[in-house]
Amino acid sequence: MNWLDSEAFVLFGQHIIWSDMVGNILGLTALALGFRRSLWTWPVQFLSGLVLFGAFYGHLTGSAGKQVVVMAVALYGWWQWQRGTARAADGKVAVRFATWTERAAMAAAAAAGTVAVALLFKAYPSLSWDAWPDAYIFVGTVVAMYAQARGMVEFWFAWLLVDLVGVPLNFANGYAFSGFVYVIYGALVLWGMRDWWLRSRRDSRPVLEGAPA
Repeated sequence: MNWLDSEAFVLFGQHIIWSDMVGNILGLTALALGFRRSLWTWPVQFLSGLVLFGAFYGHLTGSAGKQVVVMAVALYGWWQWQRGTARAADGKVAVRFATWTERAAMAAAAAAGTVAVALLFKAYPSLSWDAWPDAYIFVGTVVAMYAQARGMVEFWFAWLLVDLVGVPLNFANGYAFSGFVYVIYGALVLWGMRDWWLRSRRDSRPVLEGAPA
């Protein structure tokens, strides 16, 4: 066991693990940077995913898999915000509401993906102790981070839906710091949602030549 797997302290009777604490502090930092529409949200998110993967691996397969997705989408988001996403008047990433077609596509992908991943977990029980919540978290994270990478306000709504399952799951499995931090996440998500919502009304959305669809 390395120090990241060891106990940091006890809070309200809950044992706080170093990796759980460090990974979630990095995650909060990444969320705050995302709220600010800073490009640095993505490398910090990648590092958070790496640390939390180490925390969850072998215990919560769906949550560990979620961190692999976080790292992969963080790389995509870094590229998308750096090269493929339009800029607002202040030079930062412009934000917008998704079209109804995009919303329908994301909702359909989330539903189909959750069913597919849950069936995979059920077929291989060693991958997950509770197939449906793990699948929901795994797929919901993909959808949320994709929406963030594309500058969609719906990113915040998707994170709220993921957190509704993620918070009790973390507490139930001994990752108390994750549970406590997700309360703060909830406040930041609501704040960020309001900010992006208002900005979506002001930001222009110029079409970038060669930008990916």
